[in-house]
Amino acid sequence: MLEAQKVNILMVDDQPGKLLSYEVILNSLQENLIKAHSGREALDCLLRTDVAVVLMDVSMPELDGFELADLIRQHPRFQDTAIIFISAVHLSDMDRLRGYERGAVDYISVPIVPELLRAKVRVFADLYRKTRQLEGLNQELRSLSARLIAAQDEERRRIARELHDGLGQQLVAAKMTAEIIMRPEQSIDAKKVAAECSSLLHGAIQQVRTISHLLHPPFLDEVGLRSALQFYAEGISARSGIEAVLRVEPADLPRLAPEVETAVFRIAQEALTNVVRHSGADKASVELACVDDQLVLTIRDNGRGFSREIVDLRPGTVGVGIGGMRQRIKEFGGQIRLENTNPGSLLEVVIPLPVGVTHSRLATPSETT
Repeated sequence: MLEAQKVNILMVDDQPGKLLSYEVILNSLQENLIKAHSGREALDCLLRTDVAVVLMDVSMPELDGFELADLIRQHPRFQDTAIIFISAVHLSDMDRLRGYERGAVDYISVPIVPELLRAKVRVFADLYRKTRQLEGLNQELRSLSARLIAAQDEERRRIARELHDGLGQQLVAAKMTAEIIMRPEQSIDAKKVAAECSSLLHGAIQQVRTISHLLHPPFLDEVGLRSALQFYAEGISARSGIEAVLRVEPADLPRLAPEVETAVFRIAQEALTNVVRHSGADKASVELACVDDQLVLTIRDNGRGFSREIVDLRPGTVGVGIGGMRQRIKEFGGQIRLENTNPGSLLEVVIPLPVGVTHSRLATPSETT
């Protein structure tokens, strides 16, 4: 979740006393308050700084509030900047109309009601902040979408290589071996050739099972999440040399809804893959627990840990793997937390279960089929 960032509020008035009073009124909002003593100074500030709200007096020498608003709106960057006019003199309906025609979001008369001014500025500051956060999330989503497409293409190429270089070669070798038996003119040891052919076919079958398991482990449908995770952790240990262990609480954890089991397995699969590829660890653990109507998945390792940017889940620094995890978790209203444990790292995923559902009342195997 993105933390609330302070926004800039520009206060424009040629009288220092009024600027001081605005500052006193708005201090409790805990935003960045910027003062400008003229329209020209305000324009200079706008060109250097992103501003959420402009609070300006209408009556100013050289460049009054209406003229300043016209200049602000002419710049593409400031088309949507919130402008609030304050006036003790221009109070007619025509004055207000002039203000709104120049893009003002509000027109406040003097004497100012402090609570009202704070409330109005707070609304537009929060709107600006949420808009910027949404823009950041949209940019992150577009970037993640592009990277996911690239990752899918790379995965297709990898599977194609596996099928061609591994499974395909073994099947070709088995075919050639079988053809030897069919040549009566040659003197061969049929048993030996048949045994070799059987060995090649056995290897091909193992490759099919491996590819099938990576695409969608049959254990997940047949006997559930615990067995699928156990099988995958053992496979990681055998293939990488990393000691990967699984802990489940309660030990007799019943079946979950199929979509939840699939999501949790994919998250654990991606996390362990990242441990193998990036962590430099020699030990890893997967912990699955049902606590207070929540499913908690924790993956730990003793490797080099995450960068600070990744721990903070800053936009633009999160890769396809963690980005995909976040997307899966959001679908269930869950949360993800990354932490460096010195040594190593921790990835924790919390997925809420339906209200009132504890581990003793989760779906049984018959309920999920």
